[in-house]
Amino acid sequence: MPEQRGTPLFELTTNPSNPSLVLLERPAMSKVRSVEDLHGISGKKTASGSGVFADRYRYLILFIGALCLTMVCSNMIALNFTLICMNENGETVDHGANSTELPIAPKYHYSTHEKSILLWAVAFGCMAATFPFNSLYALYGAKWVFFAAGILSAVSTLVIPLTAEHSFTWFVVARVVQGIAYASDFAAIGVICARWASLKQNGIFLAVLTSFTGFSSALTNSVSGLLCESSWGWPSVYYVHGIVSLIAFSLWILCYQDQPEFHKSVSAVELEKIHRGKSEAHKNMDSFIPYWKICSNKVVLIIWLNALADIGSGIFLLTYTPIYMKSVLRFSVTETGFLGALPALATLPFKFVTGYLSDKMKNYNERYKMMFFNTLALGTAGLLYAILGFVPDDHPVVAVVVFMCIHVFLSGNCAGFYKCAILVARQYSAFVVSNIQFIKCVSLFIAPGMVSLFITDEESKAQWRLIFFVWTAILFVANIAFCFVATDEPADFTLITRETAREKSNGDIELHARGRRDH
Repeated sequence: MPEQRGTPLFELTTNPSNPSLVLLERPAMSKVRSVEDLHGISGKKTASGSGVFADRYRYLILFIGALCLTMVCSNMIALNFTLICMNENGETVDHGANSTELPIAPKYHYSTHEKSILLWAVAFGCMAATFPFNSLYALYGAKWVFFAAGILSAVSTLVIPLTAEHSFTWFVVARVVQGIAYASDFAAIGVICARWASLKQNGIFLAVLTSFTGFSSALTNSVSGLLCESSWGWPSVYYVHGIVSLIAFSLWILCYQDQPEFHKSVSAVELEKIHRGKSEAHKNMDSFIPYWKICSNKVVLIIWLNALADIGSGIFLLTYTPIYMKSVLRFSVTETGFLGALPALATLPFKFVTGYLSDKMKNYNERYKMMFFNTLALGTAGLLYAILGFVPDDHPVVAVVVFMCIHVFLSGNCAGFYKCAILVARQYSAFVVSNIQFIKCVSLFIAPGMVSLFITDEESKAQWRLIFFVWTAILFVANIAFCFVATDEPADFTLITRETAREKSNGDIELHARGRRDH
């Protein structure tokens, strides 16, 4: 048997247009190791699958991905509700010498400034980790990167009762770690959609995956309301969330793989559906990204503006709806928990319907569909924010309904700017969508900042009304801008690949060399 030599790190080649120019470059990845070798499995596919997920394994990935996204978000927002329980009636922990029994759920009173620090800590961690996660996803895919983020989120959630008892500083550190883990969410959405969704199913995939905020709000508010008033008290909220997170990410690591073509549960029939209409660059998902071309694209910038308006207003609702319901509308803690969950639950059917209709309305122009659904989402929500400020005090249920409607209409975003991001960016959609995560991190600063600026009395409806009007203006401006630039055509930067960039670079080098010789 002849000796097998290792593949060299570099090889010498000549430029076809100028044979005298010798180039030193890395060999193609196919020369180093095949994808089959990297994964240790065969690329052969059965014609059609069998069992429960026959030719539908991508839907299991969709479900598990949505579950994991939900838990990372739930872990982060659990504080929004437990702050009500932790300082209910302004009680504090009794550690006095005459105390014979410590309460199961100790009470802590945090000032408005301390509450803002706990919220900003998540935003700081999220902003710091967003771009590192972008690079990690591009280099290593989502399987292990998202799993590591999930474990970070679960552990930091489980230790919060302990950190709250011993040190406010360590409490803040745990929140920063939650923010770091949360930074992984939107990049994971981009990777799952780019790798596992067919072009015809982008709408429904985005509808389900971007529902994690609604799922998490419904789960956390309802469960937290029950646990806070149970004998276990508020610490049990964090223990339950942490344990469920560990279970969810165990499913992720067992079932997910970045390349559907090499997953043993994906049949040839299903793989053809996933890859239909995609370019080779889209299917191969190289780690190369033309950052500047993407970040300077007008359509992408408007998409990010819409994300800021949509997510910023949504984060504001998510964070302060429980406080508004209790302080202004005068609902009890348990009522606040269930009523706070209703708006999020109501979004789910609407989001799924808009995503489904966006994919199935094939006789309508894609651009006009995105404009319609984006206006339905952001434009209607902006109008409802304005109405919310004028709901009479003696009609708190009407205010709850308006809150619910804002949540519902905002959920139509999956068929608007989110879908535009996927269609415009194609193989680079993971980068475009993951930067929406950075925008979401910025929003975590904006909402508390607005409250610090406008709210001195949490029971003052007039002060809250000012914030509602600000969000009305932001949502209207963002939607109008989107309607001018919306398109379903792939952007010019999707034509840029590692190979074309290298060819352009080699051409520039050759022209520069010729110029020097001429002089």
